[in-house]
Amino acid sequence: MTINRIRILGIPLNKKTAVRWKIYLDRAKMYLSYINFVMIAFVFLNAINNERIREALDENRLVFYPIIMIIFISISLVLGYFDTKLGLRKEEMRNNATENPITLEILRSLREIKESQLKIIAEQKGLSGK
Repeated sequence: MTINRIRILGIPLNKKTAVRWKIYLDRAKMYLSYINFVMIAFVFLNAINNERIREALDENRLVFYPIIMIIFISISLVLGYFDTKLGLRKEEMRNNATENPITLEILRSLREIKESQLKIIAEQKGLSGK
């Protein structure tokens, strides 16, 4: 039995399927991190040991929890904004693209096309100059 014939729930187990599943897991991981973010905020709020603050939080939970969540989200948006404005995201994407073999293949093909165009233009100039 070769690896191409192995099936899980009727889906052939091969490289393409494994990559697709990894992409699904990575996308799900991103969304789960949002839930994790909210949970960390609640753990932070519940970890406060100061009696007066703890009492105020417990008595006004419907007020303080949403306000603190809005503050957490606002801080995150500001961090994300600066991350983008400083070009960190762009540089990260550029770095990922240079490691991507498909992107490198496309770039190589574009360079070959450009070289071919320059040769054709040079030949046409040579013919029209005679």
